[in-house]
Amino acid sequence: MAKNPGQVEQDTNAILKAWGTLAPTATFGGMTLQQYTAKVQPSLDARSQISTHEQGIKSWTDKRDDVDVDTEAANGLVIKGIVGDVNYGDNSDLYEACGYIRKSEKKSGLTRKAAAAAAKAAAKKTPPAN
Repeated sequence: MAKNPGQVEQDTNAILKAWGTLAPTATFGGMTLQQYTAKVQPSLDARSQISTHEQGIKSWTDKRDDVDVDTEAANGLVIKGIVGDVNYGDNSDLYEACGYIRKSEKKSGLTRKAAAAAAKAAAKKTPPAN
């Protein structure tokens, strides 16, 4: 593989411009300007194709992002429907299979950081018994 593709492009464009402007009839590396241009044309064509495809990818990415808004809304409705269904709910296999955590598996979120810190500080102040 060649070195940095961006650098190859810069070098090629600089050579084409300089050679065409300052020494269009000279021969370098056993090639005329026309021969060199023909030799590097596949590289330039590939870059053109990449640019075209990148624009297409950007377009499809924008379209995907636009329709994902509707998809997210539909997903939310389905999940709310599962949670609200008496046969399933938020503690069901279906709810979990959809990528959510069952209600029974969730932690309460309750922490007693202040009480734990006070107990730890008190333990440090109390000298060990002999």
